[in-house]
Amino acid sequence: MKGLNIRNVKKPILLVLAGLVLSGFIAFVEKKAASRTLSGLEIHVEGVSDVYFVEEKEVASLLTNAFPELEKQGALGAISINALEKKVEAHPFVKKAEVFRDLKGTIRVHVSQHVPMARIVRPMAADGYISSTGKILPTSSNYTSRVLVLTGRRAEALLKLEDLSASEPALLDLIHFINEDPFWAAQISSLELRDNGDIDLYQQVGKQVIEFGKPENIDMKFRKIKTYYKKILPEKGWNTYDRVNVKYKDQIICE
Repeated sequence: MKGLNIRNVKKPILLVLAGLVLSGFIAFVEKKAASRTLSGLEIHVEGVSDVYFVEEKEVASLLTNAFPELEKQGALGAISINALEKKVEAHPFVKKAEVFRDLKGTIRVHVSQHVPMARIVRPMAADGYISSTGKILPTSSNYTSRVLVLTGRRAEALLKLEDLSASEPALLDLIHFINEDPFWAAQISSLELRDNGDIDLYQQVGKQVIEFGKPENIDMKFRKIKTYYKKILPEKGWNTYDRVNVKYKDQIICE
C-alpha cells in the first residue's frame, strides 16, 4: 500500500481554510458596515445615448417616500438592501438596480435603464415603447425617444401584453435588424402591422410603400429592397411606383 502524498493532502486543506478565512472576512466587513450610521444616499443612473427615461432625483424620491428611514441617520443594518432593489426595479423603465452600502455609511444605487427600440403609436390613446428585450414600456414624461414607429390595429394590440419575446420573436428580429443597420435605421421610418400578419415599411426618403409580408427571410428581403434602390430607381425614377412588393421568393413587384 502506497503511502499518502502529504503535499496532495495539504493542498485541499489549505484551499478550504482560505475559503473559510475569506468568508469570515466578508461577514466581518458586512457586519461592520451594517453597524455604521447612515450618512447619505447616492444614486447613479446609466444613460442610454445620453437620454434618461428615469432620473436620479426620481429614484431618490421613490426611495425616500417608501423608506422614510433613509432621511434619518439611523443604523445601516436596519435598512433592507433587497427591499430597496425591488422598489427601484418596480419602476417600468428600470432594467436592473444594484444597491450596496459602503464603509463610509453611504447607500449607493446603480440603475440601468431599458432601451426603447420602437414606439407603438395609437391615435386615440397613449403610446407605448418596445424595449430591446421585448418588454412593453409606457411613454415617459421626461424624454421622447426617436425610434422606429409601429402603427395599425395589430400594433395597438401589442400594448396589452407585458413582454413580446415569447409571442412576437419574428417581429422583434425585424426591428433589431433595422435598428442595427445604420442605413436601414436612417431610411425606414415606420412599420404598419396588418391584421393578416403582413408588414408594410414606410421610408424617410421615397413615397413607395414597401410590402414586406411576414417578418421572415428578413435578410433576403432587405437585399431585394437594396436591389430596387440600386438598379430600378436610377432607371425608372423615384416617383414611378407607389408600391414595391418583396414578399415573394426571387421577385420584386413594382406597381
